[in-house]
Amino acid sequence: MSALTLNAVTVTGRLHDVTLDLPAGALVGIVGPNGAGKSTLLQAAAGLLPLAGGEVRWGGRPVAGIAIMERALRAAWVPQEARFEFGFPVRSVVQQGRYAHGDDETGVDEALLRFDLAALASRPVNQLSGGERQRVMLARAQVTGARLQLWDEPLAPLDPRHGLELLGLAHELKNAGGTVVLSLHDLRVAHCLDRVVVLDGGRLRASGTPGDVLTPGLLREVFGVTARHEPGLTLFL
Repeated sequence: MSALTLNAVTVTGRLHDVTLDLPAGALVGIVGPNGAGKSTLLQAAAGLLPLAGGEVRWGGRPVAGIAIMERALRAAWVPQEARFEFGFPVRSVVQQGRYAHGDDETGVDEALLRFDLAALASRPVNQLSGGERQRVMLARAQVTGARLQLWDEPLAPLDPRHGLELLGLAHELKNAGGTVVLSLHDLRVAHCLDRVVVLDGGRLRASGTPGDVLTPGLLREVFGVTARHEPGLTLFL
């Protein structure tokens, strides 16, 4: 059964008739120029935006018919910018990911270690750097245990080490049967994923394996860059 299905999803003024069927156990990247609709697509997939048309399904079930608390068990969404108005301790914010489970602490210590946050556990979250705040949001998403993870440009604020560690976690989650969908701008990273979705102007331009989708012709049309393929390598000229 598909982990995430979007049937001709439309968000007024931002997304136009996007149809996707993403399998369980996959690492999927959403790419496109600025303003292409990547964030809108992820928010629609997370059930956070009203649709002007179409339907989103998780595991074959319409999201509109899934109760809010059950949604928190089935999917986790990480926004592009991690903003916090209040100075809750890092640990408390990460533990929020367990609220739908009864607010226990399962996996919280492990997530703090995994995301290099243990030394910051008592620090007010609104006093952290942008990269540190992003790691808090990702740690909170991990402790939900949700099999569908939707991350909006998670790599952008991270330094190289933490970015690589996050990609390692994403592979672990998909190898365990989960589905990770993330938006990104780095086409080199996109080549390392199972599937790539290309958006342009709020419309779906292509979806498939990186080798099938990220062709020199499409890269020129959508991104305005010149590239050529060599065995096991894409060169951007």
